[in-house]
Amino acid sequence: MKTRTIKVIPNSPADEVIEAEPLIVRVKAPPTKGKANKAVINLLSHHFNANVRIVAGATSRKKVVEIDQKD
Repeated sequence: MKTRTIKVIPNSPADEVIEAEPLIVRVKAPPTKGKANKAVINLLSHHFNANVRIVAGATSRKKVVEIDQKD
């Protein structure tokens, strides 16, 4: 299990993960009612093929996520 700092950009034209420091995650979803957070978790889960959860910054563009590799 490891943690990564990410920067989220909601309302983007496409969903994508940009390998940088911090990791940049662009999602189409708006930052309302947790829609962007759900999109971020879904996108990162597929990107890393792992279970992902937000551990800090749920209402901020800068977040800390925990990545737990699937068995």
